[in-house]
Amino acid sequence: MSESADPAPPEADVDPARLCEEARSLAENGEGGRAAELFRRVLEAGDTPERARAALGLAVVLDDAGDVEGAREADRAAIATGDPEYGPRAAYHLALTHERAGEHDRAEPAWRTVVEFGNPAYLPPAHLALARFADDAGDFDTAREHWESAIGTGDAEYGPLAAHDLAQRLLERGEPARAQRALTAGLRLIDRDTAPYAYGRLAVALGIAYLDQAIGAFGAALDASGGDPEASPLATELLARTLPLRGRGAEAREVWRRGLADPGVAGQVRARLRRDFGDDADPGDLWWEPVVEQAVSDGTLPALTGEAFGALDHMYALLAVRHAEDPPGTDASGAREAVGGAVRVPSDYAWGPLLHESFAERLRLATGAPALPPGWPDA
Repeated sequence: MSESADPAPPEADVDPARLCEEARSLAENGEGGRAAELFRRVLEAGDTPERARAALGLAVVLDDAGDVEGAREADRAAIATGDPEYGPRAAYHLALTHERAGEHDRAEPAWRTVVEFGNPAYLPPAHLALARFADDAGDFDTAREHWESAIGTGDAEYGPLAAHDLAQRLLERGEPARAQRALTAGLRLIDRDTAPYAYGRLAVALGIAYLDQAIGAFGAALDASGGDPEASPLATELLARTLPLRGRGAEAREVWRRGLADPGVAGQVRARLRRDFGDDADPGDLWWEPVVEQAVSDGTLPALTGEAFGALDHMYALLAVRHAEDPPGTDASGAREAVGGAVRVPSDYAWGPLLHESFAERLRLATGAPALPPGWPDA
């Protein structure tokens, strides 16, 4: 009996490229299990040119099937090949599996691996992720390097995000000029017509950077003016009116206060404070003028306006109800009570005593009558 030839090893006729294509097609048609079998056959064939591709393909189908650990093992196998295309893609996929699980300490090394491969297609998200890790750790210098690298890739998706994050930190550190450069670089990466929201977001941030730079310039000018009768009042107004735009109302109040307290420029500063009042009368003749000036310098004018209209509404209601309810010829005692209530309404506000005192003085001057008792009309 003749001896038959030994059968060839089961993988001897495997065409790794063909199997990878078949597996990809199966995966795209929802047959992940069969696709995984083919990818494994390629891996079992050893160190073939398709090994990295098969390992990444296996990682994707296993991840889709819920086998995250198996997917990570396959990603690491792809990375180990050093393949310049599938290696960084696998590292990217591995990082995402850790990010998705909230395992940021394990995601960071994977992102570093992406950067080490140096494939330009995967550098933008890796640099952005590493910048945020460094930022969370308080390492601004490292974060800045990664943000700048992400911007430098020219990527239209991740570059603007990196520019925004970097600019925010630079503004917090009092470096508006550098923030402007980062934002300008980010804006160049955006097509305004196709990404209007992204463009608008960076454009607003750029405007804020210019505001912060202006605040710094106005502050420096005020410090250097030394009470100059022209420069100091102007710098005071510009600084005081710009600070609230950045939510720094307390600082604005202090700027007005210092200007109004400087005898050399107080008059001009006050004139600038009152530029929108539109009243040529002597403010000293009107009891409410100091209240309004204080509200403008404190940034509380809207609240004061609300109080004034609230008091007017209350007083009108007290008088109008009595007027509507009491027909002509009725006892006047009810009307007197209503008037008294209306007169006492301002007592509930900080400016109420000023109104009462002003009325009492005007009444005394007009009638020659004795001064009203202290605390009137509440006494």
